[in-house]
Amino acid sequence: MNTILLVQFVGAFLGMLAIIIGAFGAHRLKKNFSLEQRLQFDTGLKFHLIHAVLLVVLGFNLGFNSPLENYIAYCFILGTLFFSFSIYGLTWAASRDKKAKWLGPITPLGGLLLLMGWGLLLYYGIDFVI
Repeated sequence: MNTILLVQFVGAFLGMLAIIIGAFGAHRLKKNFSLEQRLQFDTGLKFHLIHAVLLVVLGFNLGFNSPLENYIAYCFILGTLFFSFSIYGLTWAASRDKKAKWLGPITPLGGLLLLMGWGLLLYYGIDFVI
């Protein structure tokens, strides 16, 4: 499978998962979450869905002929998985009065990867402008 199709597929799959997780959170978990946990869950969900759509858009617009284009996609994919899914795990564990301390450091790592993805995308775009 070439990189273009892979990025499109991963973006679409992550988008589908965001809808499923969002529906599950809205209907099933809502009664178990405190207000703070719902806000945290919603933050993970927003980042998840935004970056899923971004991956689909990138899949249709980048040729993935350079390492930079691949790094952009990898940062967004891994960043979304680490950031959003660690938040889902932390909020779910907290709603059950459990600690998932090992997930704590994964969230900022995911955020850093998302920042790197946006920075690389900015660098990639500047190359076309200048």
